[in-house]
Amino acid sequence: MHEMTVCLSLLKQAEEVARAHAARSVERIVVILGPLSGVEPLLLDGAFSIARKGTIAENADLVCEAGTIRVRCRACGSEGPGSLSSLACTACSSPDTTVTAGRELILKRLELGLPDEDTEAI
Repeated sequence: MHEMTVCLSLLKQAEEVARAHAARSVERIVVILGPLSGVEPLLLDGAFSIARKGTIAENADLVCEAGTIRVRCRACGSEGPGSLSSLACTACSSPDTTVTAGRELILKRLELGLPDEDTEAI
């Protein structure tokens, strides 16, 4: 399950940021998952609940926001939305496109519990 590997990487990044800000905890991790990323949100959430045990993010929430698919047409140069069912150009219907967004997994935001009891978003 590569979702566990993804979780371990997210937790490592969160721990580094928390340490840099002298945080006592990570309260929330927000990620953007592109539809073509190959990561299943439900599997990621399940892996996260296991991987966070014993870490600075042990009580953290994982929030997955859906990314969008965008394509650039090689035939007409137009850029527009794509979907899981079609990556064709919406302007000229050409199937000769390049995916410009939709494969990413982005760590968008961390919410940290700081020693003075405030929560800071990074």
